[in-house]
Amino acid sequence: MSIENPNSTDATIGQPLRIRVEARIAELTAALEAATSSATLRSDLEIALSEVEPLLTGDRDHLPAVVAVDLNRWLEANKHLAEFHHRAPPTEAADPTEGLPAD
Repeated sequence: MSIENPNSTDATIGQPLRIRVEARIAELTAALEAATSSATLRSDLEIALSEVEPLLTGDRDHLPAVVAVDLNRWLEANKHLAEFHHRAPPTEAADPTEGLPAD
C-alpha cells in the first residue's frame, strides 16, 4: 500500500522529536491560514496548536522524558487533522434483483 501524500507525522518518522513537532506545527499553522470556510476545522486547528505551545517552553534540543511523551502523544492525536483525501468516482451499483428468479 503506497501513500501519495503522507502527513508530516508519518513523513518525519526517524527524525528527532523536535523536528517532527516543528514540522507538524508548521503544517497545522498553514492549514489554519488556509481554512477560511470551516469554523469547525479552524477551531480544531486552534485547539491543537494551543495544546502544543506550553510543551515547547524549555530547551527543545534536550526534551525531558515526560515532555517527550506528551509531544509524541500530541503528534499521534493530531496526525490526521486537516488531512483531506480525494474521493474515488462513484461506481455503478449492481442491480439488486440480478440473479433472482423471475416471477
